[in-house]
Amino acid sequence: MLERLNEALNHLEAGLDREVDVTEAARIAAVSEYHFRRLFSALAGMPLPVYVRRRRMTLAAAEVLAGERTLLDIAVRYGYGSGEAFARAFRSVHGFGPGEARRTGALLTAQPRMSFRVVVEGSTTMRYRILEKEAFRVVGRKARVPLVHEGLNQSAAAHLESLDERTIVRMKELADREPEGILSAAVYLTGGREEGDEADYWIGVATGPRTVAADLDALDVPAGTWAVFDSDGPYPAALQELWRDVFTQWFPSNPYTSRPGPELLRTRPVELGAETRSQLWIPVERSRGAADV
Repeated sequence: MLERLNEALNHLEAGLDREVDVTEAARIAAVSEYHFRRLFSALAGMPLPVYVRRRRMTLAAAEVLAGERTLLDIAVRYGYGSGEAFARAFRSVHGFGPGEARRTGALLTAQPRMSFRVVVEGSTTMRYRILEKEAFRVVGRKARVPLVHEGLNQSAAAHLESLDERTIVRMKELADREPEGILSAAVYLTGGREEGDEADYWIGVATGPRTVAADLDALDVPAGTWAVFDSDGPYPAALQELWRDVFTQWFPSNPYTSRPGPELLRTRPVELGAETRSQLWIPVERSRGAADV
């Protein structure tokens, strides 16, 4: 898997002077474009478009300083239709425009070429099971929250606290299938998982696909395969570490890729740092060409 990902990165690197073909890169990696973007984000710590822009501006900056081409020629070489668009992209990475960089020899920001490799830092076991699940519906209350990689997500916590007892009782009355009890569901609104990106966030329960609850929000979840991970540890650090490990360790070493759909979490929020038991549901599908086992 990592070898294919590195081949895909080689393809992206070769295309930095033109429109990057992410679909072809995903094909080389033998995964869907959706999974490729999510896996890259988890492994690299930044969304794919950010990495591509930083790499492109790293190469462009070298040409700007060399002084052998005009700024417009460099802009066109790297796929920008105007000097203004190129200057905006250059400034977003380096903090100033290409003209200023050429005049002053200012300190530039370089994005090294990335590659993925396995680093063994110890032994971590992950408890999981694979389930086929029919279509269902999550009913509850929805809010839009920013992503937080470390520590308590204050917006998500505030959304939970805003639910009154009547609403919680109503949801529990409708719960009739796995994941059991009160759960959260997250639908990410961008291909990446950068800190501060937004997600639609439900607090609700799993129920039948035809359940109607006029007083609650509804999220329809299609039939499909799920990887279900169990976790015990301090809240919320253990959950954040679990999500990271799923994408950086479990996916690269198992014949599955992520597919579009909400991520579900069943947990019991406790005081920060206190132990709690959680269950994370990730929508998955068999990788292309994966052998049947």
